[in-house]
Amino acid sequence: MKVPTRSSAIIGTICLVASLALTTASADEPAARKQAKVVLTHVATAKNPIAGAAGPGDTVWIAERAGTVRILDDKGLSKPVLDITRETTNEGERGLLGIAFDNKFKHFYISFTNLEGTSTIDEFAVKRGKIQPETRRTVLTQTQPYWNHNGGDIRFGPDGYLYIAFGDGGAGGDPHGYGQKLDTLLGKMVRIDPAGGKPYAIPPDNPFVNDPKAKDEIWAYGLRNPWRFSFDAGTGDLLIGDVGQSDWEEIDWASADSKGGENYGWSQMEGTHPFRGGIEPANHVPPVHEYDRNGLGCSVTGGYVYRGREIPALKGQYLFSDYCDGNVRALRMKNGKVTGQSDLGVNGGEVISFAQDGDGELYVLAIGGTISRIDPA
Repeated sequence: MKVPTRSSAIIGTICLVASLALTTASADEPAARKQAKVVLTHVATAKNPIAGAAGPGDTVWIAERAGTVRILDDKGLSKPVLDITRETTNEGERGLLGIAFDNKFKHFYISFTNLEGTSTIDEFAVKRGKIQPETRRTVLTQTQPYWNHNGGDIRFGPDGYLYIAFGDGGAGGDPHGYGQKLDTLLGKMVRIDPAGGKPYAIPPDNPFVNDPKAKDEIWAYGLRNPWRFSFDAGTGDLLIGDVGQSDWEEIDWASADSKGGENYGWSQMEGTHPFRGGIEPANHVPPVHEYDRNGLGCSVTGGYVYRGREIPALKGQYLFSDYCDGNVRALRMKNGKVTGQSDLGVNGGEVISFAQDGDGELYVLAIGGTISRIDPA
């Protein structure tokens, strides 16, 4: 999608920062390849934009935390096409937290916390690119014990199923141990089929469907507060940014041919480190990348593998940021291993999310309102 021209004002300053040694990969990396040179081009200003999704007709749909959804196209940002502000609360980490289309743009989904704080996934039919309000139905709900760590990101995978990321329920340190418990959806990546039943069906190959002590909806577990996940449009691999408790931020990975059931370790582990005397689970899947909080970072914001055409030097690299320092970074990966990393030298402010358009180009969303496109310098 081509929204206001690349001569628009550039957001962020060029940071003369060396690549940070933040990875769990080997230190013996090959000679550095030519680093992509990028800028952030301001394309729109929204009210607390928190999530985005590629929409029909070469558009990007933008969710605003208070409960509105607007459409970004070559004319700019539209008026709200959906407004649930009277149905949600932005207390703590709550609000409208995620949006997604199914793979054929026939249905639109929203993920929000209702006035009681319950995580709710609702569905709308889409006709000729427009939401049909009268078709709204609730697909799934999950009670939240606290106002934080609700997760809330949603996305359809290459398999056509809906994935939902739930945090551990909140407070601090996972006081109820939900991350490792399989009888709750908290602290989990959930996988369901909204089209297969009412309100949904369980995919028959979900990893715990034959375990009477586990929730059938669970795809993976051991997550603290998965803040933005995505599927690589080139490979189908899954990447998750999981926010740490006090010391370590992490990026988790699963290959496209995964059968599910990954245990990412929380709350026995924080990254690759035992958490408060925790014992590493035998089936722990460690992050492919982690970084500490000795710098300005405090809360990872997961992003996307770049598959656009405008920046060839960036192709195949995973872009992510941190809510507190705002620097956009890239990981080079091969077969689930990080082979290199770089700071792209641009800062998006309080980066709360990324969005990917239908052409594979990426946008940076700052909670203060700025929506920027990542462009070649």
